[in-house]
Amino acid sequence: MVYRFWCGECGFKTPWLAESEGAQRQLNHYKKQHPGVLAGGHVETARRNSQGRRIGGFACLQVAVLLALLLIVVAAFRR
Repeated sequence: MVYRFWCGECGFKTPWLAESEGAQRQLNHYKKQHPGVLAGGHVETARRNSQGRRIGGFACLQVAVLLALLLIVVAAFRR
């Protein structure tokens, strides 16, 4: 798994990194750019395949499309 940390105060985001390294970069960002503010924001996670490429974003889109199609089919048969 790889992680990308987003700042809750501005548009800063870390590159895809190991969890501990990403968290440390986010803390360093807060110390430098937002002193006195507790670190916030959110974290994205992604899997990597054997070649080291991120996977997951396209798979999520596929699942969302399939769910939407399923809802349409169910709605059509209810009428």
